[in-house]
Amino acid sequence: MWDALSIAQARDFVAALPDGLASTVAQGGTNFSGAQRQRLAIARAVIRRPEIYLFDDSFSALDLVTDSRLRAALVPVTRDATVVLVAQRVSTIRDADVIVVLDDGAVVGRGTHDELLATCDTYREIVESQLTAEEAA
Repeated sequence: MWDALSIAQARDFVAALPDGLASTVAQGGTNFSGAQRQRLAIARAVIRRPEIYLFDDSFSALDLVTDSRLRAALVPVTRDATVVLVAQRVSTIRDADVIVVLDDGAVVGRGTHDELLATCDTYREIVESQLTAEEAA
């Protein structure tokens, strides 16, 4: 089911739970995998359609393909909202309108992926550690 994750599938997943959105997640989330817990949290947020979404490392337990598919599925759903993504994976944030780079809690860069590659050593180091030259371009 989750290999071809879409927003509709996330809603179906939540709807299939015994108590829907009110379903209990066991202490430590032991009744769900890490990726399922993240997907459930994302689905709960999407169903409510807030004005602001804060995804705090919400995609880290997802494989790269699922991460990409989920972010693509979120675009039309979050189009009229403000979306803040906190992530350590460059592929998750590279298409953001604005990326803020932190180093020891201090802002060391702000801009698009291309702007930061040209102006921010910290961002460039992160990109080089995670992506090939072709992927980074």
